[in-house]
This record gives sequence, C-alpha cells and structure tokens, in this order.
Amino acid sequence: MRSMRWAGILGALVWMGSLTAQTAVPAAAPATVPGTRPMTFMDVMEMRAVGGGQLSPDGARVVYTVSIPHWKSGKAYTDLFVADAATGAARQMTFTREKNETAPQWARDGKRVAFLSDRDGAQQVYLMSIEGGEARKLTEAKDGVHAFAFSHDGKWLAFSAGKAEDRQISLIDLASEDLAVAALPKHATPIRDFAISDDGARIYFTSADRLDKDDVKRKEKKFDVRVADPEQPPVHLWSIGLKDRTEKRWTEGGDLTLTSFQISKNGHWASYRAHPAGRRTGDITQEEASLHLLDLESGKTRQVQEKFAGFSAFSPDGQWLVYAAPERFDRLRNEKLWALPTAGGAARNLMAGKDMSVASASWSEDSSTLYFTEGLGADQHLFSLSLGTGAMTQLTHMTGVVGGAYHAEAKAFLLSFSTPKQPQDYYVAKPQTVGSSAAWVKVSNANPQVAKFSLAETDTIRWKAKDGVTVEGLLIKPLDYVKGKRYPLIVQLHGGPASAEMNGFQARYVTYPHIYAAAGYLVLQPNYRGSTNYGEAFMRQIGGNFMRLSYGDILSGVDHLIEMGLADPDKLGMMGWSAGGHLSSWTLTQTDRFKAISTGAGAVNWISMYAESDVQSVREFYLGGKPYEAWDNFIQESALKYIKNAKTPTLIHVGEADQRVPKPQSDELYMALKKLGVPVEYLVYPGMPHGLTEPRYQMVKMVAEFNWFQKWIKGQKEWFDWKTLLDTLPADAETKPETPAGSATARRR
Repeated sequence: MRSMRWAGILGALVWMGSLTAQTAVPAAAPATVPGTRPMTFMDVMEMRAVGGGQLSPDGARVVYTVSIPHWKSGKAYTDLFVADAATGAARQMTFTREKNETAPQWARDGKRVAFLSDRDGAQQVYLMSIEGGEARKLTEAKDGVHAFAFSHDGKWLAFSAGKAEDRQISLIDLASEDLAVAALPKHATPIRDFAISDDGARIYFTSADRLDKDDVKRKEKKFDVRVADPEQPPVHLWSIGLKDRTEKRWTEGGDLTLTSFQISKNGHWASYRAHPAGRRTGDITQEEASLHLLDLESGKTRQVQEKFAGFSAFSPDGQWLVYAAPERFDRLRNEKLWALPTAGGAARNLMAGKDMSVASASWSEDSSTLYFTEGLGADQHLFSLSLGTGAMTQLTHMTGVVGGAYHAEAKAFLLSFSTPKQPQDYYVAKPQTVGSSAAWVKVSNANPQVAKFSLAETDTIRWKAKDGVTVEGLLIKPLDYVKGKRYPLIVQLHGGPASAEMNGFQARYVTYPHIYAAAGYLVLQPNYRGSTNYGEAFMRQIGGNFMRLSYGDILSGVDHLIEMGLADPDKLGMMGWSAGGHLSSWTLTQTDRFKAISTGAGAVNWISMYAESDVQSVREFYLGGKPYEAWDNFIQESALKYIKNAKTPTLIHVGEADQRVPKPQSDELYMALKKLGVPVEYLVYPGMPHGLTEPRYQMVKMVAEFNWFQKWIKGQKEWFDWKTLLDTLPADAETKPETPAGSATARRR
C-alpha cells in the first residue's frame, strides 16, 4: 500500500476549489434531478453559517451575520445582513474583504445597528444606518473592544475595552453630535462581564478581588511557564452609578466566584451563577454550579440551587425566576424548568413527570408563558409551557431541527430551521401562527448553491437491540438507490455520547453523508444508548457499561439493514470522532466484520486517559468511579485490553493539541496495531484542538477517510495519491462561491 505523498499536499488543497464531482468522489452517481450534481468535498468546505440574529425592538426587521469561508486564507469571515421581517427581503450591509463584522445589536430607535469589526485593525464598535451608507467608527480602543451594550432609553452605549488584565468600561453619549466617549472611574481590578440596568441608572459588572501584577509582568517578559491548576481569585458583582459615578459591591466572600449574572427588567433583582473559588483539580463541572437570587433593594441573597445550576431568566414583570436544574443531584439527569417566585416561596417544578430535558427558555411579554425547543428523537420542536396551569403544548411537528426563541419586546419568534436537504436559515414567526411553518417568513438564504446539488434521501429508522430496547437512527440512501439492491455501508458514529444525530443538513468534516451517497454507499447514523432525545434512562443506561451497550445497539442496527436486504454484509465501514472514535476503536477489537475503520480523537486506555484529559467527572459516571475506585471496569472498558483481536485496516486521526482526548491515546492505538501487523495509517493535525479548525486539515481528513474506505471496501488500487490529483488540476484554480447577498426574497415556507 502506498502512503500519502505529503510533499504536494498544500498545493493540492489550494487548487481543490476546481474539483469536479468525478475527481472529488470517484464513481459518483448521476444527478437524480435535472440540472443538479452530486456534492463535492469543496462544497462541504464552502458551506456558510448564519448567526447573531437579532429582531429589532419593533419586530420589523432582523439583522444577522453570514460566515463565509475563504479558502485561500483558511479562515471564515462574517458580514452583516438585514431583512424585512414581513416580506423576507434581505440585503447585505457590509462588504469588508477578509475582515469580520460580528455581534450586531439594534439601537433603540430600530433604525441603526451597532456591531464589532476588525476592519481597521483592533476590534472596535461601529454604528450604521439600516438604510445603508458608511458605518461610523465609535471607538478607538488601543487593544480593541471586548463587548458593548445600548442602554434601554437609547441615551448611552457602554463598552468594555483593553487587555484582559486591565479591561475597563467607557460610555458613549449617543445624544451628542460628536458621540463623545467618556471613561468611567477605573475599577481596582479588571472588568469581566457587564450589563446596564433597564432604567439606565447603573452598570452592573463582575470583577476579581485581586490581580496578580507579578504574574502579568512575568508573562510579558516571556516567562510563560504554566502552573497546573493555578489559584484563582474570587470574582464578585459590583455596580457603578451613571450619575454620581459611585461604586457599590453586591457580593462578598472568598468561597464563591461568579461566572454569570443577570438583572431583572424592574431592577429589583439580580441572579447569579457561581462556582467554588480557589484552586481546583481537574475540570470545572456543572455539578459545582450554584444559583443565587439577590434582592437589590435589601442587598440580601438566598441560594436557589445548590448544585447543577444551569440556565436562568427573569420574567418580564420580575415576579418569577425560571431556571433549569435536575430533580436529583446526579450526573446526566434531565434538566427540568423550575419557577421561583422572587418575592418569596418555594420553586415549582414545571415539568414534573415529563421525561424531557430543557436547557433554556424564553418568556412571553405578559410573563404567563414559557417557550423552549427540545429534541424528540431525530427531530427538534418548539413547545410552550403555561406558568399558571403547567399545560405543555408542542407547537411544531415538522421533520427537521427547530431552534431559536421568542422575543417579548418584538412580539415575535426568531427561529432557525434545518432539514436533511435544507441548510439552517432564519425565519420570523408570530405567536398566533407559529405552529404552521407555511406562515413563517424566511429572512436568510445563506447557501443558495444547495439548490444545485443532488441530495440523498434521509430516512428515520428504528430497530430492536438484543435486550429488546428500540433504537433509532438516520439512514442516508445512495443517490442511485434501487429497491432490492444491496449497497456498501458506512456507519457514522456521533460524539458525546450525550448527543444525537438529527434531521438537519449535514455537511461538516465530521459527518458528510452526501459525499458517500454520491459514491453509492448507504450511511447509517445510529443514536445508540447514551444518546440524548430518548429519555433519561436511555441516556444514563451506559453508566458503568459504556462500550458494550452502545456497541450492541450499533451492531444491531447494522444487522437490521442486512436483514432488510439493504446493506452488503461483506462491505462494511465505520467512522467516528470523539465518543464516536472511542466506539470505532472498540469495534476494531470486538469484531472483524468491518473492512475498514476510521477513528478520530478516540480513547483506547481509560486508565491513562483519566489524567491526560481536561475532563474527569463525566468519565467517572460512564466508567463507575475514579480509576483507583473502579480499576477493573476501567480496564474492561478499554479497547487496548482486546487489541490482539484487531484485524481491520484502521485510519487514525488526532489533533496535536487535543486536550479532551489527548494525542497519547492515538499513539497507543497506532503502536499496538503497528506491532501486530494490522494495516494502519496515522494522521496528526499540527496544533489542532479536539475539533479541527483549519480548513485544509478538515479537507485532508475527509479526502483521506473517504479514500481509505474506497480502497478497503471497494478495492480501489491506491489509498490516496496527491500526484494524480495535482496532475488533473489547473494551477490557477480558485473557488468563487455564489454570494448569498440579496438572495433572501419575499418567500414563505
């Protein structure tokens, strides 16, 4: 077997923009719809993402960002778009080449938008009329602006600026002709987060109790030795009056450090989330997070949640604090929504008896209803929950993934929506008609090029595991699918494992099923035991039995497809990243049914992994304790124990700087397979963390992985040869993706 020719890899990837379907995907099937073509690897790389969506205060318009990949620089750059919420007509507002406009916020008049941009160097705040014209630069902060916010009365714009070790807050007078900037009195230590009270009287902020100036100085002088788990000073809540400029401290003590806070609209209450202060060993976990309610009139604080505190939000009238927390202090329990009366009294579990886990919610303007999205199997829907009666209503029922929230001031929903054939975009919906997707107004169209692609059919399928439990997953069929014919099968395993594959558009370097479908493969994406969206017991059942139970569910799904006459039992492949990598490596040691395996960022030795990783607590749940408490189980669940059984050709991927599943885990697997004579290749991506962020590395991962399966499953002569690719591509090729500017028209679903 010839290995990859690395000498030409960079040049080859620069030219890949001109890849045709034939060179990117050998033996691609004909397009199934006239005028369309199969997706290529470059199509995956050029997918754009919408984000930062904000409804104007009157609900008339939406501003959002579109992140556009730039292949030559290996980065994605964002521009601003604005759309009419009633018609969907959209237009691009900024056109800065190789620069970013981010974090858009509406001015209170709804006629201007402020945003952050690095167009002139360091990130600054700009203000722009939605009617167009040049954006006005509001700040000249030497080390850039960190964050900004408008006061509710529209008179001020506050921003924090400076390096992390000396960050402070300044104000811009929006009523003055010159938009004068005035620095607030310097706080003794750097500012972290801030918020302006709704009445505009005070700015609340968090700040550490002390700053180690010697630590800052030694880093400036390049003494960059890293101390493991350094002691951290407590972080507390302060405020400063905008009239008298006087400071007030709201929280005290060396035992807690604030990680987030919010202020009620009526200005009577603050809530904050906190962790224990001081030095810590291992990862910061939600298990340690507590939630507190602070009376801003009396200064008294009460603890709302001792542990496992998550999201929280005040009702618009300030009478309620809703928060997410489990019913029991255990890992991976369902998070329920609880409502606490701020004036006093016990919290009420609004979701008692419902096997659902909700991470966040938004309030109606009259403080009577909560809205949230939740995954049910392979789809995600929008729900409403009555605060008074506890009645829950599922508002949407479509195949796909609904996200977003209700905006009480705008009296409308800003939703995101995606299906297997439709990338994620923004939609505006009214409360009265939100249940009918036909009434939604589409306000973005970030990927119009997708209309030119032949996309595979995606089915939601179910099968029985050996213990009788029903397991669900997604099946993506080949473009040339013919009923009654067997096809080679690629099993794609999601990470987590507390996650799920859903009916959204898939075009990422981790999962790119349309490439395989174009080449004549079936793709199975199982939501094995341990996945979310199927109830608490389904998710927690793998505690202490992680590998075997999940593996059994996956193999049962493969057997189901073989029994249905869909999958060719002699042409099976498997791939996965993170937890999917753990399970791919486990499969390697349990069966030789697969002809090829690709495993990314996976663990094979839980004993060594425990201390190498930046996360320990979740391992303790899945493996039954700490290694020295559950030694035998850590060994029994480690693929390395059974490595002598391995026979399947294996491709290994890992980021060189991965802290979640560090490189030594892949080293151990590679060395074992090499010594055992199992065909193996090992790709290490320089400087990459747990997820690959460099586009060229993402491309290498996909192309290498695809061709690994082509060789070992379909008999392709070579694994991968860059020279062949180089010889077929013109040296001056450069991709010119279709622009999304102005592409969103007055269309409804």
